[in-house]
Amino acid sequence: MSKPAGRVLGLLELLQSGGTRSVAELAERLGVDPRTVRRYVGRLTDLDVPVESVRGRYGGYRLGPGYRLPPLMLSDDEALAVLLGLVAGRRTGLVTAGNTASGTASETASAKIRRVLPKHVARRLDVLLDSLAFTDQPGEFDTPDADVLLTLADAVSHRRPVAMRYTGGDGRRSERTLHAYGIVAHSGRWYVTGRDAASGEDRTFRLDRIADARTLPGSFEPPEGLDPAQRVVTGFATAEYRYEVALRIQGTTEQIRARLPASVATLEEDPQNEGWMRVRLRAERLDWLPPVLASLDRPFAIESPAELRTLVTAFATRLTSYARHP
Repeated sequence: MSKPAGRVLGLLELLQSGGTRSVAELAERLGVDPRTVRRYVGRLTDLDVPVESVRGRYGGYRLGPGYRLPPLMLSDDEALAVLLGLVAGRRTGLVTAGNTASGTASETASAKIRRVLPKHVARRLDVLLDSLAFTDQPGEFDTPDADVLLTLADAVSHRRPVAMRYTGGDGRRSERTLHAYGIVAHSGRWYVTGRDAASGEDRTFRLDRIADARTLPGSFEPPEGLDPAQRVVTGFATAEYRYEVALRIQGTTEQIRARLPASVATLEEDPQNEGWMRVRLRAERLDWLPPVLASLDRPFAIESPAELRTLVTAFATRLTSYARHP
């Protein structure tokens, strides 16, 4: 295949991925100049591929709605990779809600690919899945709507405000306008983090609780040095819970983070004690903390709450009694 023909197909693949692509982006991805991009677009339209031109600040090219590409061709290894990715996605909860009665989109996609696999490839896949074991059991996940996920992704990419209807954990419904900084996958759920336009505060929302989302006119500038994933895990660590725990632990950041990750606790060096870290976290229950502190195998001091000292003492007593039994 000649290079120009390959680049035309590459242009079609980029447009197929969805959204509006600027001429500058397409030129950079294809390794050509903007004039050549426009010429390639002309070749696609000559082949009756409905490429639309979008004007304005965020303009560029996109595929017309409803356009369907010919059947996708995958090698054996590519088909196996796609199916394994779908299996992993279902087990971790990182899938979207299906619009069919037969199951989620990943389940129907898996079924379609398996139906067209050659018999020897299907046998290899079955052998692999039968011999594959997981260290955790699949959970029940609340999956987000695919349209909501894609709308938010487009808003993040083009820095456009998004209006959404949200149901909080307490069941209360609200309508919000969000300047979305990024979408984050964490512990089997999808989250979007950004600035709530009404309150002016940074907030994180679960995608499966968003009933509807639509982009709005206008644009915004996200903060410099933004790390959406770090904002989400830090938000979990600083959220309001029943107990506020303050500890001092002797050890390095790496040693403590092995048992108390950033999504659970915040760390800072203790200025009065070299080699010690001040650890703060919030929790609804305290019974899980004594075993975690014991597993650190590092000296620690409990500053608050007093209930945690009682639990740690009781845990140590139980361990001592177990050790005495022959």
